[in-house]
Amino acid sequence: MQVQDISLIEKIRQYISSYNAEQFTLKQVADDMGITLSELITIYKDEAALVEAVLKFEQDSLETIFQDTSFENDNAIDGLLKVSKELSGRFTNILPSFNFHIKNDFPELYQKYFKLRTGFVFEKISANIADGIREGLYRPDLSAELVSRIYISRLIDLYNPDFFPPAQFSFNTLFDVMFDTFVRGIATEEGVKYFEKKAKCLRLG
Repeated sequence: MQVQDISLIEKIRQYISSYNAEQFTLKQVADDMGITLSELITIYKDEAALVEAVLKFEQDSLETIFQDTSFENDNAIDGLLKVSKELSGRFTNILPSFNFHIKNDFPELYQKYFKLRTGFVFEKISANIADGIREGLYRPDLSAELVSRIYISRLIDLYNPDFFPPAQFSFNTLFDVMFDTFVRGIATEEGVKYFEKKAKCLRLG
């Protein structure tokens, strides 16, 4: 097995997503994966290395969504719609997969990848806001920085099981509602009309 084996990371994520803090050990992961502990240690020397591999996978998956989504000949709303569709469809690859308290158990790794994730999304959304204002689809009085921070805070809230228990609310539904209210809050009258037209076409499609 190789460190870059994506299928391995995906399998590991499936197992550890149901672990509590006490269960998360390399031995537990090895047992659940049906491999020996020594075999797993040759890939991940300790729990921190495994956590970083999973967090990197999630970060890479997020960046791939933006890289794979072409915005050529699109306006700002089209761009956001495309990204939102990909985010919603591939949420299992970007959703933080740990139910135990990674923030407390691995604070440096948590902070590192939290900054990477929010910084990346902030950059992309800020550019989109600037494009939308220039195109007349978003309100000219908007602060790209403030709006981008609001977007990120809403994304973070979607991952909070205390606010939105997964058993009651699917990520797709939550994201769709968040995205709809976000666009309506920043769009001009022309932008809202365009958004409703495009959203209707997507639903019919």
